[in-house]
Amino acid sequence: MKIAQVAPLAESVPPKLYGGTERVVSYLTEELVRLGHDVTLFASADSETSARLVACAPRAQRLDPSLQDPLAHLALMLECVRQFAHEFDILHFHVENVHLPLFRPMARKTVTTMHSRVDRPELAPLYQEFRDMPLVSISNSQRAPLPFANWVGTVYHGLAREVCPFNPAPRGNYFAFLGRVSREKGLERAIEIARRANVRLRIAAKVDRADEDYFEQRLKPLFALPGIEFVGEMNEADKPAFLGNATALLFPIDWPEPFGLAMIEAMSCGTPVIAWRNGSVPEVVEEGRTGIVVQSMDEAVAATVRAGRMDRLAVRDRFEERFSAARMAQDYLAVYRALARRRALAATA
Repeated sequence: MKIAQVAPLAESVPPKLYGGTERVVSYLTEELVRLGHDVTLFASADSETSARLVACAPRAQRLDPSLQDPLAHLALMLECVRQFAHEFDILHFHVENVHLPLFRPMARKTVTTMHSRVDRPELAPLYQEFRDMPLVSISNSQRAPLPFANWVGTVYHGLAREVCPFNPAPRGNYFAFLGRVSREKGLERAIEIARRANVRLRIAAKVDRADEDYFEQRLKPLFALPGIEFVGEMNEADKPAFLGNATALLFPIDWPEPFGLAMIEAMSCGTPVIAWRNGSVPEVVEEGRTGIVVQSMDEAVAATVRAGRMDRLAVRDRFEERFSAARMAQDYLAVYRALARRRALAATA
């Protein structure tokens, strides 16, 4: 198939530092190329891919201090995709909803993966209007606020098997937190869990501009507590050792997480996950097999003991069965082919 992957421009593909969506786009693109498909990636110029790259911004926007109007590059990218749309069998968008009006005339040729939360009230009328645009969810729970939308599949994220190698014998004697510094990610909860369980916690987290006040006022003082270490935003090269040497990943979210890439990155290393029962967590974490799903602080503290006894090889095995990039690519190909069949049927009707 001739496939266009349209990535956000905030980060490169794959990102140099934090960036879940762009990382998934990279894994998917590389696997589709490996399978022999003709893939074009629309992304920033500092992206690295074995597909054909169409550069739509000189560099990742978050790391470009000279950038003043990010919408200019995004609008130009969408026009570039539109001009060449006739060359592709499928246009796969990862840019949420900004493209919907422009590509509505060719709706059956598009699919959009929803990478973010969709429970904000202003989104309901938008997706009511664009019910003809095919959408893919990244968990079944993500769909709940928009049951009327044109969902054509749920595709769980996947990683290339070599990205986070299996570590059967962690040497760090610590628990890990990986993500963003924001209230919904539950970092204050993670610190409380570690303190009550008397375990070390290492925190690798990105600080967005919107969260700087929260970071300075609420979190920074906690980093001075014994056993709490803030290591900052982590790049891809350092992540396997960080996750692989952890006893478990703490994922105490306080929001309807659409997926949670950090959970499967940990599982790939064989590291179990202690996660709050919110959003996608019960779909991703298998209780007692790849982690422990909790609903209270007492349960989370008790889980730190259980997690240290879990079979890390079993965690890795389930990762390979459920969350590989190869499985993700096959799931998306099934969606692409189903949409192509619908388009062919509509053309002959």
